Amino acid sequence: MHERISLVKHRNKQLLLVDLSGCSSGMVEQVVRAVPDYVTTQPVGSVLLLADFTGASFDEEAVRTIKEVAVFDKPYVKKSAWVGTASLPVGFKDDIKKFSRREFHIFADRQEALDWLAKD
Repeated sequence: MHERISLVKHRNKQLLLVDLSGCSSGMVEQVVRAVPDYVTTQPVGSVLLLADFTGASFDEEAVRTIKEVAVFDKPYVKKSAWVGTASLPVGFKDDIKKFSRREFHIFADRQEALDWLAKD
């Protein structure tokens, strides 16, 4: 598994953590391109995904890649949570939401996001 993508257990639920914290825009693009390799191995509508953007950098190519992957992964993802969104470009969340037709819930920290994802 990519060192920044991992399966974690929280409250007896399996979640996919995509850790983009501190990544350059090039690394963001590289990590995000690897996400479908993990998501598509899971049943449709089952993936609980947490993306941590804390301190990450973004350029046009990284944003475009995130949009494309969000569309591609949509059938597999049950719920998505984001943390560390302060570094995201203005309007980024809305652009991704419109482009992918997905919801991305934003949380203050990983624990809050993990609790929400595991709740059901």
